[in-house]
Amino acid sequence: MRAPALPAAFLALLTVAVSAATPPGLSAQDAWIRATPGVDVAAAYLTLHNAAAQAVVVSGVRSPAAAAAMIHESTLVDGKSTMRPREPLRIAAGETVRFAPGGLHIMLHGLKRPLAVGDEVPVTLLIEGGGSVTALARVRPLSDG
Repeated sequence: MRAPALPAAFLALLTVAVSAATPPGLSAQDAWIRATPGVDVAAAYLTLHNAAAQAVVVSGVRSPAAAAAMIHESTLVDGKSTMRPREPLRIAAGETVRFAPGGLHIMLHGLKRPLAVGDEVPVTLLIEGGGSVTALARVRPLSDG
């Protein structure tokens, strides 16, 4: 008895859809957000590693916890801290990029509710050409960093 061809074709399409959703080799670890009581913005930090043989370009970011999200970079210029958008973000093959206070970070604007210590907030990085990587960022106390 032969198995129907339709389920096999469906499984093949499903496998393609799953592999297209996550770029091979790009991973996100150690995602966290510093709690900022009383404001509707927050900064998220994480570490990205590209184990693929080719560069990956992060073209945007989103989170269901915020009205808008964007990759920013803080720098010190003439003794003053400045912040500017940093999209797209190219991650070379084999490169690890650390988002940390005072450098790269994800700004979450228009938080839909206050974030409490211990909450987990999904943050999705959008990849140029399709696909995405989602990390759960745990909210830490303001004093942590």
